[in-house]
Amino acid sequence: MITGEGVFLRVLAAGLVVAGIGAAQQPVEFPTEDGGMVCADRYGTGGRGVVLAHGGRFNKESWAKQARLIAAAGFQVLAIDFRGFGQSRGPGQADPLSAPLDRDVLAAVRYLRKSGATTVSVVGASMGGEAAANASIESQPGEIDGVVLLAGWTSREPEKIQGRKLFIVARDDASGDGQLRLPRIRANYERAREPKKLVILDGSAHAQFLFSTNQAERVMREILSFLSEP
Repeated sequence: MITGEGVFLRVLAAGLVVAGIGAAQQPVEFPTEDGGMVCADRYGTGGRGVVLAHGGRFNKESWAKQARLIAAAGFQVLAIDFRGFGQSRGPGQADPLSAPLDRDVLAAVRYLRKSGATTVSVVGASMGGEAAANASIESQPGEIDGVVLLAGWTSREPEKIQGRKLFIVARDDASGDGQLRLPRIRANYERAREPKKLVILDGSAHAQFLFSTNQAERVMREILSFLSEP
């Protein structure tokens, strides 16, 4: 049986084919404020921008399917490689987990603004989720309209994350030492200011690995619904 979510994504996929979005990917690059360079794939056009920030075991290409679905829904999408991944570079790239990745996100946000986007949201997964949250904290008022954190959180002050917030995590998602991620994400959620939403999914898949599970349609529906809100 095809669920309502399945129909929703199938309609989007059909629109993608008709519109030829699959051929619209464009490689771009732009500088960061600390002298780095970010390489990215750009999909779609329009006044609503979305930055896709990958996890530590992924890269910009890993977002291709999700980027095309989001672009088919009318967004201008930028999937970035963080410094130390692909051809992107910058200070601290030898150890991306401790590098200032929030500057790569901010550079992408500002690139979209200069490309005509009047609103910009960031979808970040795991390491990319932390970078997205930190970029929102460091951004100028109104630069980032919303953040989607897939199994991501910030060790800074979550009260300072700007705009709308969507936290998504699998209930049994655990780090390498067996520690569940949900308690830390819930703590971020509780401290963050409204408007905000927490979605807890069944299973143990971490961040972008959710797109390889039977939760994939639910995750995309939540993301697209969030991005489409005014």
